[in-house]
Amino acid sequence: MLTIQEVMTDSVYTIKPTDTVHDVKQLMELVKIRHTPVVDSDGRFCGLVTSRDLLAFTVSTLANISDEVKTEIDQSILVKDVMRTDIICARPDLPVVEAGELMLSLKYGCLPVLVGDVLVGILTEADFIKITLNLLKEDEE
Repeated sequence: MLTIQEVMTDSVYTIKPTDTVHDVKQLMELVKIRHTPVVDSDGRFCGLVTSRDLLAFTVSTLANISDEVKTEIDQSILVKDVMRTDIICARPDLPVVEAGELMLSLKYGCLPVLVGDVLVGILTEADFIKITLNLLKEDEE
């Protein structure tokens, strides 16, 4: 039985609740991620910010304001004010099949992986694509 721990990303980019929307947008753009866990200074999971969440809290590019003003606005909004806290998380020993079913039924793009309340990894849709590609390659051989 394959578990989350065997396929999750364990080196996770995170942000703090006191970081700003500007900070998380820069991080997401720089490292090309769509889900950013929020942790406190002890690594305890506090919430999650997704690219979709950011769209709801940022000024539209259609607004007639300068990039400087948009940046000022983004720098004034704290992550703790936009992060989701009602996130279902998983343990590292959860079977991947169960995690996939959970993500599919909840329409989640990721599952933060915790031991207690400490973030130890993240399972994303990309991890399932990697699993699928490996299985297809094995089938071809």
